[in-house]
Amino acid sequence: MAETAEEEPGLRRSIGPVQLFAYTLGGMLGAGIYGLVGRAAGELGAAVWLGFAVAMVAALLTGLSYASLGARYPRAGGAATVVQHTWQKPLLTWVVGLAVLASGLTSVATQSRVVAENLLRLVELPFLPPVVISLLFLLLIAGLVFRGIRESMWANMLCTVVEAGGLLLVIALGLRFWGSADLWETPSPEGITAALLLQGAILTFFAFIGFEDTLNVAEECKDPHRTIPLGIISAMLVATVLYMAVAITAVSVVPWRELAATPGPLAEVMARAAPWLPGWVYVAVTVFAVANTALLNYVTASRLTYGMARHGLLPAALGRVHGGTRTPHLAVAALFLVVVVLMLAGDISQLAAATVLLLLAVFTALNIALLVLQRRKEEPRGSFEVPAAVPALGALVCATLLANRVLSGDWRAPALAGAVLVAILLAWLVLRPGREAAAM
Repeated sequence: MAETAEEEPGLRRSIGPVQLFAYTLGGMLGAGIYGLVGRAAGELGAAVWLGFAVAMVAALLTGLSYASLGARYPRAGGAATVVQHTWQKPLLTWVVGLAVLASGLTSVATQSRVVAENLLRLVELPFLPPVVISLLFLLLIAGLVFRGIRESMWANMLCTVVEAGGLLLVIALGLRFWGSADLWETPSPEGITAALLLQGAILTFFAFIGFEDTLNVAEECKDPHRTIPLGIISAMLVATVLYMAVAITAVSVVPWRELAATPGPLAEVMARAAPWLPGWVYVAVTVFAVANTALLNYVTASRLTYGMARHGLLPAALGRVHGGTRTPHLAVAALFLVVVVLMLAGDISQLAAATVLLLLAVFTALNIALLVLQRRKEEPRGSFEVPAAVPALGALVCATLLANRVLSGDWRAPALAGAVLVAILLAWLVLRPGREAAAM
C-alpha cells in the first residue's frame, strides 16, 4: 500500500508568493464590502474606517495563527489536517473538516445564483433561465479547478485585479471629497467608546477571513514555510488599507446617515462622485468578485476533501490525483454533484450564513491547536513562530464573536448551524469513517 502511495502523483507545487498574496487577498475582497460599508456606517457613523482598523487587529490574531500552522504543516486538508495532528481524534477531525466543507459548498451554490442574477442585469438572455446560467457557471469553475492549480491561480489573479480595481476606482473618484466629513462623528452622543468599536469590529471582522482558503493550498506552494506567512500577512494589510480608504471615501461623498439607509452604498457613492460612470461597471465588478469567491471556495473544498480522504476520513478514491493535471479530479467531480444539488435546492443563503458560525468555531479550535502544539515538548518548532499570546487572544476573539452571533443575532442561524452539526455527527455514526484514520 505504501509503495502504491509513493507511485501516485502528488499535487503540483507551483504557487509563488505573489500568487498566494493574490489568492488570499481575493478571498477577502469579496462583493460583501459593497454592502458592508453601509451597515457599518449605521453602527459607527463616519468613524466606520476605525471599525475596519480594529477588526483587522482582531482578525490578524487568527491570521497569524494560520500563518504559523501553515508554515509548520504545509499539507492539503487545512483545519482538518491540523486538528488531526494535534489531538488524533478522528471524530473531532471529521466535524471540523465537514464544517469547513459545508461552509464552502453552500457558499459556492449561493454565489452561482448571484453570478447568474448579475449577468442577467448586464446582458439580456431570455432563452437562458437563471438556473441554467448557474449550472454553466458551476461547470466552468469545476472545469477550471480540474484543469490545474496554475490555471485557477491565473483566473484568481484576474478576478482579484478587477475586485481591487473597483475599490481603487471608488477611492480615486471620491478622493476630492476627502476632508468634507467629520471622521470621528458617531451615532452615539458619547462619541467613540470601546463598546461602539467592539460592535463595529464584530460587523467588519468577516471582511478579513480567508485563512482557510490559504491553508488548504499550502501543499501546492513553493517554499510554503516562507510563502504562507508572507501571503496571509501582506494580504491582510493591503485589504485593511483598501477598506479604510473606501470607508473614508464613502462617508465623505455621502453623509453617513444616508449611506446607512441606502441599499447599495457604494453604488450611491459612485452615482454622486461620478454620475457619468455607467451603472453596469459595478455590476460587472460584482460578477468578478462573486465568481472569484466561488472559485476559491471550490479549490478549498476540493483540497480539503483530498486531504481528508488521504487520512482515511473519506473514501480513498477522493484522494487520488490525476496524472496529467495533478489535481484531485475525483474530489472535484464529486463536489460538483453536491454543489449542483445545493444550487437546485433554491435560496440557501440562510444556510450559508449559518455555516459562518461553524467557521468561527473552527477558527477557535485552530488557535487552541497552535497553543497545544507550542506547549508540546516533542513538537519541532516551525519556521514562523508567534508568541503564545497570539493564538490565546485569537481564540478569545473568535469565541466572543461566536457567542455574540449566537446570543444576539437571528435565532435561525444558530438553529441551522446546530442542524448542520447534528447532520455531521449522524453521518459519523452511520459511516464510522475514523476507524482507519491516519495519523498526521
